[in-house]
Amino acid sequence: MKKIYLLLLLVTAIFQAQTFNGTTGPISDDATLNNYTATISGLSGPLTSDYGLVTVCVDITHTWDSDLNVHLISPDGTDINLFSALGGGEDNFTGTCLSQSAEASINTGWAPYTGVFKPQETLGNQNNGQSGNGVWTLQILDTYAFADTGSVNSWSITFGTGAATPFVFTSSNLPIVIINTNGVAIPDEPKIDALMGIIDNGPDQMNHLTDAQNGFSGNIGIELRGNYSQGLPQKPYNFETRDAAGEELNVGLLGMPSEHDWCLIANYNDKVFMRNKLAYSLFEQMGNYAARSRYCEVILNGSYQGIYLLMEKIKRDNDRVDIAKLETTENTGINATGGYILKSDYWTWEDSWQLNYHPLDHPDLDVRLVYEYPKPEDITDAQKSYIQQYIDTMETALYGEDFTDPANGYSKYLDVDSFVDYFIVNELARNIDGFRKSWFFSKDKDVSATENSKLKAGPVWDFDWAWKDIWSCSIFEATDGSGWAHLINDCSPDVNSNGWYIRLLQDPAFANRLRCRWETFRASFLSDAEVDAFINNVADELSVAQVRHFEKWGNLGINTGTPEVEQDPATFGGQINQFKNWIALRLAWLDANIPGSAENCELSVASAANPDYGVVAYPNPANTILTFKATNGIQPERVELFDLTGKSVLKVSVTNSGEMNVSGVADGIYVCRILTKNTCKSLKVSILH
Repeated sequence: MKKIYLLLLLVTAIFQAQTFNGTTGPISDDATLNNYTATISGLSGPLTSDYGLVTVCVDITHTWDSDLNVHLISPDGTDINLFSALGGGEDNFTGTCLSQSAEASINTGWAPYTGVFKPQETLGNQNNGQSGNGVWTLQILDTYAFADTGSVNSWSITFGTGAATPFVFTSSNLPIVIINTNGVAIPDEPKIDALMGIIDNGPDQMNHLTDAQNGFSGNIGIELRGNYSQGLPQKPYNFETRDAAGEELNVGLLGMPSEHDWCLIANYNDKVFMRNKLAYSLFEQMGNYAARSRYCEVILNGSYQGIYLLMEKIKRDNDRVDIAKLETTENTGINATGGYILKSDYWTWEDSWQLNYHPLDHPDLDVRLVYEYPKPEDITDAQKSYIQQYIDTMETALYGEDFTDPANGYSKYLDVDSFVDYFIVNELARNIDGFRKSWFFSKDKDVSATENSKLKAGPVWDFDWAWKDIWSCSIFEATDGSGWAHLINDCSPDVNSNGWYIRLLQDPAFANRLRCRWETFRASFLSDAEVDAFINNVADELSVAQVRHFEKWGNLGINTGTPEVEQDPATFGGQINQFKNWIALRLAWLDANIPGSAENCELSVASAANPDYGVVAYPNPANTILTFKATNGIQPERVELFDLTGKSVLKVSVTNSGEMNVSGVADGIYVCRILTKNTCKSLKVSILH
């Protein structure tokens, strides 16, 4: 009996919670890794969900919390991210404990994070059958060198029963992007070397981590991107594909045209995952270029990061912003007239210039434009002088007495339809950013000495703060679908808007063109039914992956990121319904408030969305055979059909007859990308059997 009692005491002791303290010390501020260790002994058996790691507690003094990346590394080398980039400019982590049994994620807390939270990456990944005995390391990196200091005052790890299980990710219906930086933290800039592999087995096929990296396998340079979004737990990235020598390498990724500059757009702040995708799709269907993208799931240094959009970066390219290349030697005459990409955005004195005119409704505000292409360090003084003078001449015409004159008014310098379409998409989304920052413009090289190329608005960009009611000012707080986003200067923005739309809308011809295109699009791809169909298609595509994404980030049902007015829905289905309802209200309000008259509007959907690109597709709608014919003598070589979510459904080389068999394609509206020898153009087509 005595032996049995002693055995019970031994078993109880083995499975009681055991806590071990680690070393402490200062946190160096020179961008080097800081390691604090705890030597563990006496644990019996492997770490599993029956008995494993259950809690990690830290007490850290540090100014500007978001500088810190805090990881836990086990004896077998398994590395998990406890938390990183939290708290902005707030200070300290005081009595902060991480446990999978906590109700709230640390992503939803605030400094000094006192209490128990779920970590950013599950502790269960350490309970992988390894022995818990050995050296455990709390590893901290201060990502912003030579600015803020701090110290680890104490830290501990606790083992016990009811431990978490590892997060398991083995396959996806989305492409899988795997990035390895060899443990090096990704900085804001410059790009660091990394390896990337993409697994993409094609439409309607599952992708497994064990599959060949058939979409790409090679070198990249990668850096953080964004401003506000960079401070959120799920990080956005810019990357460039490189060859073995580290030079730029143009490649096509996930069915998109070949290039070397790409983005990985995070979705922490977009819980329907389609605020950007929908806006870009609409702008493209209006007949404009918009950045192409594909959904994917990302693994970074062995850690699952959730759903991303792998997207084209806005830049000059025949398949992106299709304007002439501007060499540093082109400084006079017609050579200096293009191409240029400008933007309204955050600026410095070196990368921008101040306009000579002020917004009509806010004459006290100064406005600047940023040189995007050529880059500020590449553009010559003569080229700066030309584009500054062009904008000044345009504004002089815009604010002059004869601004409505088709021959000598603003329309001599602005591509009107592009400005109309840009207005429609950004007002529909009530985009707080679209009329002040992330607002791009482009100008191509003039056709001749007597025929100038006009300034275009777009491509549209950056909608993660759009399509919702946010606490900012009355324009964006309204919950009834009302408000004009282009009046952003009323909200004292951090970047002043140029206010051009204030004047443009005073021209009846511009207002009528706006109303005409609005009514035309509303009868087609901008109808309530078509927009709902787009949303449903994306939601279906992401229905499985979103579960993993929200398990990773833990922010579903909690207002995080954008300061939203409404309570955040606790389910993905609730997010989708709230998104649909918001859009329905907004569409109805714009139906009643878009200025102008469509009385003499004779614009067809086909002509509005498919300008003359030198290629026509017929019949449209098509039943069995879709035929492509060149109007400029250049025969199409390859055609790819995409649904409205951007998913490729059919890709063929065009026969000599220019025919594509669409008998196996479901009824619906599609975007057809047509490649000729030198160009890639998009048309909207319908399939109807």
